[in-house]
Amino acid sequence: MRRLFVSLLALLWSAMAHAQEPLRPYEIVSDAIPNSLTGTKGDPLRGRAIVANRQVGLCLLCHTGAFPEERFQGNLAPDLRGAGARSTEGQLRLRLVDARKLNPDTIMPPYYVADGLTRVAAPFRGKPLFTAEQIEDVVAYLSTLRD
Repeated sequence: MRRLFVSLLALLWSAMAHAQEPLRPYEIVSDAIPNSLTGTKGDPLRGRAIVANRQVGLCLLCHTGAFPEERFQGNLAPDLRGAGARSTEGQLRLRLVDARKLNPDTIMPPYYVADGLTRVAAPFRGKPLFTAEQIEDVVAYLSTLRD
């Protein structure tokens, strides 16, 4: 429990600290971003905390998964169970960064885009929803989901 609390504090601090951090460059190859945005692997524990947190990731509004502690999980998007078996890290990364690159009509929000968005609340304009580190943490967590 303490570890989860520390992870949540780190998420909040990271969200506040990255407000002006420029987006890191990446290359899309086919249906994936094969290289880490940070140059390192993310932390799956922090990634799980992001996915399960309704104020940070908002993933459970649309997705369901192995989160017995979370009630009212979504059913609009694929179940997250088995995500790591269905997709490579690079494929997961592209879906998080900007799923519109694969499907222009997707309802999945772009988590690592700062420009060209419409209907964005003033405090969030020009800022990505996630930092590069948060993207890598979520990719690391989703990659562990094999069943």
